[in-house]
Amino acid sequence: MARKKPKSSAQYYKENPESYKKKLAADKKRNATSKAKKYRAELARERRKRGIMGKGGPDMSHTKSGKLVAENARKNRARNGSNGKSTKK
Repeated sequence: MARKKPKSSAQYYKENPESYKKKLAADKKRNATSKAKKYRAELARERRKRGIMGKGGPDMSHTKSGKLVAENARKNRARNGSNGKSTKK
């Protein structure tokens, strides 16, 4: 018998629309802060400088030293700081 995959957060929010609405509200509030805007602007500036803005391709990833490096989006966005690990490469 095939092993069941664990449920993803997407599956959870699909089954719990009230929780999804709360999450969207929290995300909207967090993304509207000046700190978040500054962070996104810095990454966008670097992507423009490297000529990859609007063309797909890699994300810009912050390293522990503060440097920006190009990195696969899947790897960059999967690094979420769980278990006390650093969120930076």
